[in-house]
Amino acid sequence: MNPTSEEINGHRRRFVGAAAITAAAVQFGMLASADAQPSETNLPAIKPGANTSFGPLKQIDAGLLSISYAEVGPVNGPTVVLLHGWPYDIHSFVDVAPLLASAGYRVLVPYVRGYGATRFLSDDTMRNGQPSVMAVDLIAFMDALKIEKATLAGFDWGARTADIVAALWPERCKALVAVSGYLIGSQPAGKMALPPKDELQWWYQFYFATERGRVGYDKFRGDFAKLIWQIASPKWNFDDATFARSAAAFDNPDHVTIVIHNYRWRLGLAEGEPKYDELEKRLAAAPLITVPTITMEGDANGAPHPEPSVYAKMFSGKYEHRFVKGGIGHNLPQEAPGAFAAAVIDVAGA
Repeated sequence: MNPTSEEINGHRRRFVGAAAITAAAVQFGMLASADAQPSETNLPAIKPGANTSFGPLKQIDAGLLSISYAEVGPVNGPTVVLLHGWPYDIHSFVDVAPLLASAGYRVLVPYVRGYGATRFLSDDTMRNGQPSVMAVDLIAFMDALKIEKATLAGFDWGARTADIVAALWPERCKALVAVSGYLIGSQPAGKMALPPKDELQWWYQFYFATERGRVGYDKFRGDFAKLIWQIASPKWNFDDATFARSAAAFDNPDHVTIVIHNYRWRLGLAEGEPKYDELEKRLAAAPLITVPTITMEGDANGAPHPEPSVYAKMFSGKYEHRFVKGGIGHNLPQEAPGAFAAAVIDVAGA
């Protein structure tokens, strides 16, 4: 694997020097100004937190799972699937979804395996958290709903899942919005040692590598998640009710197992399933994403994340990066729903 793919791969993120940033931006000519928030989309003004519920959720058997999901908007509208991360849930999009619905989109927001009311159909199925499997789950979800193609948008784990589908199954992805850009990774990349300051940002990954970490996360999963929210979005003053709505999703019986397996697998400390080896091999080669894409970043993201210039070259189709100001952290769709919804509409129309 070449050095560039090592830098961008998965959650082993690194910063590059100013010279490399400038060179990449000039070479690829893809980056919007860091101060730019370009969009001509006119959406109703919305205050983050204005909505608190999706209403009754739906359930559908898809692949290995019975997936719980929210649906809003006209059933015959162009489809958008919104994908949450860890430790978050579908409420990250509780303000985004109605904005998209008002613009005529059919919006689907599924709970990832291990969250909310999503359940495994069989007790015998491995509780596998490796990233390629979550992409397979998404394809199964779309198949179950007879959706041939959709715009995919997400952050954290959700952005990675959307990236993978866009890279491996571009015929299923009309367009892409990915917070923090190209997050496709591999076990070889995850095994690479980083400088101490970079490793420090991944403290929870090393904690999860221990039995103490598994027990601690299980026992204190609410407190743990709240701490991650505070670190990742240091300027987001979420209230207890907002957190509680999402924290309820972590009571899923498979949640801890999925989370621990995900992070241990990345470090090469847990085995995956052989039937996904071919997908992982393709992902380890850092495949290009060819569909129209908008990547996004908040100006106060406290989670480790790559510089846009590092991953710009991984998007070979129509591409734009948007930098969102105003103290916006890692949970960008919940903190800046208007900017996120506008990006989805803009890229879907590309």
